[in-house]
Amino acid sequence: MPSAHTAFVAALTTAVGVSEGIDSAAFAISFILSIIIVRDAIGFRRYLGTHGRVINMLMRELPEGEDLKYPLRLRERVGHTPLEALVGTLVGVSISLICLLVFF
Repeated sequence: MPSAHTAFVAALTTAVGVSEGIDSAAFAISFILSIIIVRDAIGFRRYLGTHGRVINMLMRELPEGEDLKYPLRLRERVGHTPLEALVGTLVGVSISLICLLVFF
């Protein structure tokens, strides 16, 4: 599934770029926000998923009775792949341009 966060910020940045121009402060702010969101989606959140997988493996190795202290398993699929972020970006830009063409 494409990244919804990436699609949203790509749509926002596209709409701001078309309406305000790419040399505006609003575009610069939305572009930086987009970079942060995409970096979070494919970097930090995937890293958390890897940690979740390793912690869950370690929890399976706990002695009998110790595992009852930690009944919850961590989510292992947290972030997005670069392809999912790319598809999210394309979806966001496409939807933003279609909405701008239809409504304005």
